[in-house]
Amino acid sequence: MARIAFILLTHKDPKGVIAQARRLTAAGDYVAIHFDARANSDDFRAIRTALADDPGVTFARKRLKCGWGEWSLVAATLEALKAAADAFPQATHFYMLSGDCLPIKSAEYVHNFLDAEDFDYIESFDFFESDWIKTGIKAERLIYRHWFNERTQKRLFYASMGLQQRFGLTRDIPKDIRMMIGSQWWCLRRETVESVMTFCESRPDVMRFFATTWIPDETFFQTLVAHLVPRRQIRTRTLTFLMFTDYGMPVTFYNDHYDLLLRQDYLFARKISPESLELRDRLGALWQETGMEFPLSGEGPRLFQFLVGRGRVGRRFAPRFWETEGSLGRSRMVLLIVAKKWHIAKRLTDGIRATTDIPAVDYVFNELAANLPDMGGVASTLDKRQRHRRALVKMLFDQMETPNLVLCLDPSALSLIADFASDRAETRILFVDSPFDDDYLRGHMIRVGLVSVGTPSEVVDRLLPVVRGDLEHEAERLRDMDFARFEVISPERTTDHNAEAIQRFLDVPPETAQQLAEIPHLFAD
Repeated sequence: MARIAFILLTHKDPKGVIAQARRLTAAGDYVAIHFDARANSDDFRAIRTALADDPGVTFARKRLKCGWGEWSLVAATLEALKAAADAFPQATHFYMLSGDCLPIKSAEYVHNFLDAEDFDYIESFDFFESDWIKTGIKAERLIYRHWFNERTQKRLFYASMGLQQRFGLTRDIPKDIRMMIGSQWWCLRRETVESVMTFCESRPDVMRFFATTWIPDETFFQTLVAHLVPRRQIRTRTLTFLMFTDYGMPVTFYNDHYDLLLRQDYLFARKISPESLELRDRLGALWQETGMEFPLSGEGPRLFQFLVGRGRVGRRFAPRFWETEGSLGRSRMVLLIVAKKWHIAKRLTDGIRATTDIPAVDYVFNELAANLPDMGGVASTLDKRQRHRRALVKMLFDQMETPNLVLCLDPSALSLIADFASDRAETRILFVDSPFDDDYLRGHMIRVGLVSVGTPSEVVDRLLPVVRGDLEHEAERLRDMDFARFEVISPERTTDHNAEAIQRFLDVPPETAQQLAEIPHLFAD
């Protein structure tokens, strides 16, 4: 059976460290603790005294002063790993934890999980080719030497790097290794840890290189494991559930996240609020449970983004493409069908193509198949369409040789709709105002990945009013924009009323508008 040596790096909360160590060793596992040398010495003595009689606990032989982004974090991890490997020869796996991590599965489940497959679990992506680094410096982390901490010595950090840039003082990455990057929360097999230790002793050149890189805890183990272990024996993932906000800060979990955490396909979670005593007690007790089953749904990241996003209405994350790329032209008219239920909008565009000469395309920024003509590379992927939105729309006008063009947009794209409305071209909007019953909302949540088929019904039921309110709020925001040419059709209005709105929207004869309003099953789900 798998027996885990947990590598616990911590710097505060001695009572929490003691409780965490006792909880983990109670199931037959081990703990090796590195307590930051910057922390209070009395706290460290309290931890050592309290755990002195626990044979499943050991301590790093050397305590280091650790700083975020520094080599000291890797050095501290290596000290704890050495202590664990020596003290616990029965340990089969070594699992990296912090004081903010708690189990979201039982020890029984975790041991069975590790016994089932013989793999190392560590995120390990190509440093240069992947997009793991979203913001900030990238290659500069490696090719320059970093002796100062960017957070605490910002002026010295950038002055040092600036001087190296000015005088071309770059350095080469060790020739025989491929730089990798990923989360610092990993679980490695014993043979892998021993191989890493041997490598560290035999390659002082690599150790010197990493010692002056920036944020090496995201590259050191990730690179060495990929270098030493066959790729087929690595699962490129972390077993610790963590999420980040838009500002790059870890999401903190609270008492009401218990059910959500247990459904994630992970073994531990970071980071648990120290104030959420109920959650800490429940997760602590969970570790000792036996015979429990854990239905997995994995909707956590999407659900978090949805709930957080509801409080960020109106925030812009990119410049308006109109502002940087000019106008579509005064002589043109953009006809926007705005509908949350895409099938209704597409029935309308089918009807417009069949009964009028006005070119109509579907959700060109959301779906590849959107009744587009052949437009070459600019329309080949959704990513390209998003990056070249104005170019795409101008090409549609030019290729179709038309002054008028019908496009479909989702009401969630309010900033894009506003960009069209502010252009010098005339913009008209036809809003399809649809009611949302529970069956539609359940299907919508699955389609957007907010929940999965396996999500418990009680969770889905709790989300229904939230999602319904969100969709209704989208409609209200659209109406509140007070667009100059804004029409509404709805299944709750008469066919004649809808025909009049369509006629004003398209400038077509009354009989054509009536024909479109009478499309069979136009509003049916």
